[in-house]
Amino acid sequence: MTAKVGVVVFPGSNCEHDVVEAVDSIGGSGELLWHKDNHLSDVDAVVLPGGFAHGDYLRTGAMARFSPIMEAVCRFAHDGGPVVGICNGFQILTESQLLPGALYKNRGLKFLCQPTTLRVESTSSVLTRGLSQGDELIVPINHFEGNYICSEATLAVLREKSQIVLTYTDNPNGATADIAGICNENGNVVGLMPHPERAAHPLLGSTDGALLLKGLISDD
Repeated sequence: MTAKVGVVVFPGSNCEHDVVEAVDSIGGSGELLWHKDNHLSDVDAVVLPGGFAHGDYLRTGAMARFSPIMEAVCRFAHDGGPVVGICNGFQILTESQLLPGALYKNRGLKFLCQPTTLRVESTSSVLTRGLSQGDELIVPINHFEGNYICSEATLAVLREKSQIVLTYTDNPNGATADIAGICNENGNVVGLMPHPERAAHPLLGSTDGALLLKGLISDD
C-alpha cells in the first residue's frame, strides 16, 4: 500500500511542492494540507516544509504553531505518527514544543545556501532508520536562522538518548554540537535544517536526500 504523506502549507511556505514531488518519486504519495484545516485526513506521515510561515514576522515558527492544523499534528505525533519538519518546519516543531531547543540566526549573520555534508549519528528516527551510523550524505541548506541552540542539560539528554540524528561535518552556521537534525525520544518526530527534497534527483546534484525520505515512507 502506498504511504500517503501530508505536506502542510502555511502562508509563506515555499518548498511544499518540492516535498510532494520528492515523496512521489520514491514511491509515496504526497498530499498538500492547508494550515487552517483542523484534521489530517488519512495520511500516514506529515511534513512541515521549508519557507517563511506567516512571514516569520513575530519569530520563526512562532505564529505557525497556532494554526488550527497544528493541534492535529501534535495529536498525530503524540500517537506515534511520523512527523518531519524541514528548515522552517524544524523551527515550527521547536516552537510547538514537539522538539527541544530553538533555532537562532546563523553565525556571522549571513544567509546560507550551499551543499553540506551530513553525518548520520543515530538510526533511531523515522528518517534515518534505513541508514547506518557514520554514513555521510550531501544535502543542501537554505537558511538564515539555522543555528540550533539548547541548554547544556538538554544537550546531555539528546546525547544520552541518541536524539541527535544528523550533524554537519563542517559546521556552517554555528549550531551547538554541529547539530543539523534531532528527533524526539521515540524517534517519530524529526526536525532538520538541510533540505532532503532538494537532493532527491540526479539532476539536483545528489540523491542522498531520497535516502532520508525513504525512511519516512518505510513500513519497517
